[in-house]
Amino acid sequence: MTATGTYTPKPGAAPLTRMIAAQAALETKMLLRNGEQLLLTVIIPTLLLVLFSTVDVVDTGEGEAVDFLAPGVLALAVMSTAFTGQAIATGFERRYGVLKRLASSPLPRWGLMTAKTLSVLVTEVLQVVLVAVIALALGWSPQGGPVSVFLLLVLGTAAFSGLGLLMAGTLKAEATLAAANLVFLLLLVGGGVVVPPDRFPDAAQDVLGLLPISALSEGLRDVLQHGAGTPWGNLAILTVWAVAGLAAAGKFFRWE
Repeated sequence: MTATGTYTPKPGAAPLTRMIAAQAALETKMLLRNGEQLLLTVIIPTLLLVLFSTVDVVDTGEGEAVDFLAPGVLALAVMSTAFTGQAIATGFERRYGVLKRLASSPLPRWGLMTAKTLSVLVTEVLQVVLVAVIALALGWSPQGGPVSVFLLLVLGTAAFSGLGLLMAGTLKAEATLAAANLVFLLLLVGGGVVVPPDRFPDAAQDVLGLLPISALSEGLRDVLQHGAGTPWGNLAILTVWAVAGLAAAGKFFRWE
């Protein structure tokens, strides 16, 4: 306020970090309030973990079923949030013009994508905690080191996030909804989440092993179930998917 008692306007955008944090908080609240998103990100992984751990439906090999299932369900949680949920939500935001309007705000486009990524990471932290608590209650005995688990989860998030944004930015919203759910179901069955990979033919195992969900679930299983060291092969596969997916999304994503 000046000496004459009048206010001096000071227009301008908020600091970039504050804008990204505010947008990330909004994205997280919207995701957690969406019933369909909660079904994909929380209810389905939790039900699968409890069901297959307590009912002898799938032969998971030697040892406790929960020791095999928990790493796969963690991988499924990452895929459901970073890929399926993000693809569907972003696809409909694009259809209704939300992304177009946000792109004209002071928040840059890369800042919006950063906020979406932070929202995914926050949701995944909640998922990991929930799945771990339930698995421990069911008798899970995790092995291995947290650093390897952290690297797998981060690279898996990057890989699925890139693929989800690529789908949302190139297909129509209805096509994204159908395709994302179809891919989710196919990878749930064939990605080593609840069905051991050795149950498939050898030729199929070679192909399925290159998928991001297989690399993530098998990498987590090697560390958490078998106490292996850093799974460099799985990390390499996830890195290739992450780089390719994010690069393609950055190039082909359409904002309207």
